[in-house]
Amino acid sequence: QAEQALQVADEQLSVISSREAERWGLAAFVGRSSTFQKLVQDIRRLQNFGTVSVLITGESGTGKELIARAIHYGGAKAKGPFIPLNCSAIPSELAESTLFGHLRGAFTGATTDRKGCFEQAHGGTLFLDEIGDMPLPLQAKLLRVLEDGLITPVGATQTKQVQVRVVAATNCELDSAIASG
Repeated sequence: QAEQALQVADEQLSVISSREAERWGLAAFVGRSSTFQKLVQDIRRLQNFGTVSVLITGESGTGKELIARAIHYGGAKAKGPFIPLNCSAIPSELAESTLFGHLRGAFTGATTDRKGCFEQAHGGTLFLDEIGDMPLPLQAKLLRVLEDGLITPVGATQTKQVQVRVVAATNCELDSAIASG
């Protein structure tokens, strides 16, 4: 039943993705300043490179998720899912399972297999909001996915290949966060 429910959810996500493409495209952006025009130009350029990971920086409330959606819905991955994940909202003990999934019995409470966000975003875009708040131990595992597209669900011995564009955003000054450890 869970697999059937997941399949129905995946199909609904595909329909929603089509509607979202109309809603979140560049046509919805409004602005005339030279800074805004450069931003639109950058988004258009990034739309053409569907496998390139993107980092969006800026203060809270400046529209980083809107930019991520415009990159996704205007590019080659538009027919795939757009999966947003707020990294600061994930409890650190659940972060690995949330990103990479888990197998039944992998830990107390894991009563069924669960796809993580990377697997859910397969063929589309995973938007990692507030990436600067990601737990440090997860960063090495994230690097592996960015390098070769392989994930290992918690409790699994086999890796899985995923094709996901990662768009990350942060309001942190990452250089100073790195310098401070």
